[in-house]
Amino acid sequence: MGWYYGFKLHLLCNERGELLNFALTRANVDDRNPKVFNDLTKDLFGKLYADKGYISQSLFASLFDRGVHIVTGIRTNMKNRLMDVHDKIMLRKRSIIETINDMLKNVAQIVHTRHRSISNFIVNLLAGIAAYAFYDTKPSINMG
Repeated sequence: MGWYYGFKLHLLCNERGELLNFALTRANVDDRNPKVFNDLTKDLFGKLYADKGYISQSLFASLFDRGVHIVTGIRTNMKNRLMDVHDKIMLRKRSIIETINDMLKNVAQIVHTRHRSISNFIVNLLAGIAAYAFYDTKPSINMG
């Protein structure tokens, strides 16, 4: 999602736009950090759609052993590989997480420069995430 105050917010959502889990890390922590992904996907199974920045063989293997199949696009320097049509379509629907990020930043205002303490930053972040959970209209994917 981006970083502020030296932190980075990692979000996990479903096709209905509901936040399933989130993690807050220092800004210098790699997105593919196994501990972050293990915490985010603790009770998750099935397919997880992510962008190309999450391509990592070790991450894929550790998640696959736990029943999570991470699906990413391919980078320009990679060989083409055969991908299921449904997975290819779902990768194009990543705009749902970008819309959630936009709503958290602009509507819930979790990013602003008036924080004078770390606790105020955390309270503002948690309040924004809680407020998002109560939105009536969340971005979603029409699956049928």
